[in-house]
Amino acid sequence: GQGFAFRRKQKIERQYRRMLKKGRKVPPQRDDQFTDTYPEHLKHLYLAEEELLKKRRRAPENSATSEEKINKAADTCTPSYRPVATEGKFKRKTANRKAVEDYEKIKAERAKKKEEAEKMKQQREAAQRLYKQKRMEAYKILSKKTKRGQPNLNLQVEYLLQKIQQNP
Repeated sequence: GQGFAFRRKQKIERQYRRMLKKGRKVPPQRDDQFTDTYPEHLKHLYLAEEELLKKRRRAPENSATSEEKINKAADTCTPSYRPVATEGKFKRKTANRKAVEDYEKIKAERAKKKEEAEKMKQQREAAQRLYKQKRMEAYKILSKKTKRGQPNLNLQVEYLLQKIQQNP
């Protein structure tokens, strides 16, 4: 059954989970708490960097405008120095795409093996059916009896003659 050690382990696990829950209830501390601890002679640099980071966080919303700026800059370049766009030629496959292709290849191999195994199974079954049919015919011929219950030697000799003629 569940002994003393198991119950003690469960009790410790419950206590640990409670402790984790209590730890989560503490509100997350803000980043602004460190602004007071900056050295006075460097405080202005830290504050400026903090503002710069806040602006960068807002920048993804205006990503379309940055693309437009790049396009305008490319249009202002002289035709001989315009950057060449090579899209499809040198694109590398992503890890996901490689994994999908590998999966497809493995799937195709498995399907091929399965198909071959199915063909082999059908051939084996056909060969077994033919063998059983021949055996049944031979049994019928060899087991024939006369009216008095004696084996029919004429049919047995005929069967042996056919066998010899088929395999010269």
